[in-house]
Parts: sequence; C-alpha cells; structure tokens
Amino acid sequence: MKAAELHKDVKNFCIQNADDEIVKKYSRYFKDGFYGYGLANGLIQSKVKEYANQGWCTIDLVYEVSKLLVPEKKFELPSFAFNLLNEFNKELDYKTFEIIETWFSPGINNWAHTDGIVQLFFPVLWKKEIIELEDLSKWRTAENKFQRRCVLVAMIKYLKHSDDFKTMFNFIDSLMMDPEREVHQGLGWFLRECWKRNRKVTEDFLLKWKNDCARLIIQYATEKMSKEERLQFRRDKK
Repeated sequence: MKAAELHKDVKNFCIQNADDEIVKKYSRYFKDGFYGYGLANGLIQSKVKEYANQGWCTIDLVYEVSKLLVPEKKFELPSFAFNLLNEFNKELDYKTFEIIETWFSPGINNWAHTDGIVQLFFPVLWKKEIIELEDLSKWRTAENKFQRRCVLVAMIKYLKHSDDFKTMFNFIDSLMMDPEREVHQGLGWFLRECWKRNRKVTEDFLLKWKNDCARLIIQYATEKMSKEERLQFRRDKK
C-alpha cells in the first residue's frame, strides 16, 4: 500500500465511525473547542494494530503517510500518525526525531497532540541517547507555541536521565518570558518536577524569576509546596 492509499483508508475509517456526541464530550477539554470525528476510545489503537500487522506496513511508509495525516485539521488524523509510528518504537533513530520536528509547523496546534508526542516518543529518544538536550535548542524559538511547549514537557522525561539542573535551567532561561499560556503551563509543570528532585536549586531559580515571569509559571511550579513555602515566591511590592 502507498502512503496516499493509507491516508485515504484512514480518513474513510474515521468518517465511518464518527460520533457527534463524542465530539461534544471532548470539546470541554479544549479551549477553542474540539474539531474531530469523535471516534470512540480505543478505535484508533485497534485500527493501528490492524495496519501494523500487515506486511506492507513499514516505518518508512509511516513516515510518508505522517506527512499527509499530521497537517489534517480533524483531531484523529494526526493521532493516527503518532500511533502508527509508535508501533515501530524499536526502530526509532535520529531520522524519527527529524520527522517529528517537521510535524509542528503544518499540523500541531493543541496541547493533547503535543503532550502525546512526548509520551510516545521522547522516553525512547532519551533512553537510547538518540538525541541530546541541545537537539531541542532551536525549538525554544520556534514560531509554533506548541513546539516551544514540547521542549518543557520533553524535559520532564529527560529528568530520568540527568540531574544537571544548572544546565537544564540555563537551557530554559530564554523561555521564562515566553508570552504564551501553553508554554507557561509547560514551564511550571517542568519546574514542579524539578522541585520534587532538588528543592534548593529549583527554589533559587524561581526566586530569580518570581518578579518577572508569568504568575501561571509560579502557580504550577509551587503547586506541591505548603502555603508557607509558597509565600516566598510572591512578587515583591514596588
């Protein structure tokens, strides 16, 4: 099967299994609403398994069909691309990272896809040392805010492989004044996880930024602290 044929087959499957009630249900989780077919839970995974068990389904074909699926506006179509690639997680290499990098500009426009990409692929990319932190360097200034968010969420997975907090905090320093809420959430989430592992160095970093960064970052980062501990991260009165 060629990429165009697989792309068409995936779309037909989604149309045949569309459910407006599920679309309404999912809309509550997305600030701008949910634009999708409304596939029942588990349908994508079961169809992906069916594809993956076919002899014609290879990682190279998945790379090609992802170029067609990821730019699609309906939520489930990029999800198919991610789940198909995940079936080949033992074959991931640096080319995989480069393919993922191309997804953001044309098609990644929500937190769920962003965080899903991290959950599926970055544990493998870090564990096998396929990438290093510096490979995400240019993502920090990407036009797509979800690519910038991805840096922070991916770094949460990176914490399993590094305790070099100085390097990590230097790496995110340029993102601390990012204007976008989704990036603020990612920063706060990452810093909260850092605080669980090294309170002193994380608190020093937060103290440096508490008067300038978005309050949402501080709110997320200090979520697990006691009320008394959070007081030190209030903005100084001018």
